[in-house]
Amino acid sequence: MAEGRKIVECVPNFSEGRNRDIIEKIVAPLKDREGVQLVNYEGDTDYNRLVVTVLGDPQAVKEAILDAVGAATGTIDLNRHQGEHLRMGATDVVPLIPIRNMTVEETVELSKELARSINERFGIPVFLYEDSASSPDRGNLANIRRGQFEGMADKLLLPGWEPDFGERKIHPTAGVTAVGARFPLIAYNIDLGTDKLEIANKIARAIRQSGGGFQFIKAGGVELKDKGIVQVTMNITDFRKNPIYRVFETVRMEAARYGVPVIGSEIVGLTPLSALTGSLEYYLGLHGFDDTKIIEHWLLDD
Repeated sequence: MAEGRKIVECVPNFSEGRNRDIIEKIVAPLKDREGVQLVNYEGDTDYNRLVVTVLGDPQAVKEAILDAVGAATGTIDLNRHQGEHLRMGATDVVPLIPIRNMTVEETVELSKELARSINERFGIPVFLYEDSASSPDRGNLANIRRGQFEGMADKLLLPGWEPDFGERKIHPTAGVTAVGARFPLIAYNIDLGTDKLEIANKIARAIRQSGGGFQFIKAGGVELKDKGIVQVTMNITDFRKNPIYRVFETVRMEAARYGVPVIGSEIVGLTPLSALTGSLEYYLGLHGFDDTKIIEHWLLDD
């Protein structure tokens, strides 16, 4: 990627993680496209959710995402959708993250362009969130999504909940979408060696900001029936303030109260290298360690 080129990351979440044919139709417009690099896509069957990551030229990314939203709108019917993850739209949320040579203000403007185009092209009501939010109560995605698809038709008629783009009426099968600029977050899940969902919920409540836990942590409990376990699923919205190792160790400590082991964890999508080196520094007790001590750091373009 040439020096001076603007690079934006987009991580759209779609409400389909089981049907491989539908997943491939959604990501097809993102493949082999000039100015856009599809770097990752993961479908989760328990969550019934697809997380996609693309990087590239801002306008090229915008157009590619619009085509993917079109594919999702034509293939996903939320009236038939079931999964562990909260959702309000076939294309549930579309975050944009400035990566190189882009300001937050430019990313916010791009998010507004994308949101307007989603509404005009597909008739989907769109809310702006995070740095793009039009009011303080829309900054937190959880506030917008509360009620999910099933309750969104009534919610749009409530005072203060008119969409930023579109009418106060959900798309009959694709629901509502949120679009916004934000800081890179880490989607992080911790597996517990138990099938008791109430334990995962208690731990999630203890670590998340809304429950009196860590700032910049949103968390909940999820049952993974196929694996016979539960999971504490979370978004770390600012890993600089609350790093992965701190959250992991706290979950392990809380789980011990219930006699439950932590049996693993996973990162969904991509994560900044510095988020991992911080945990490496902690667990190995390294002094003065940072990204520059990693060989691959010096092999990256410019």
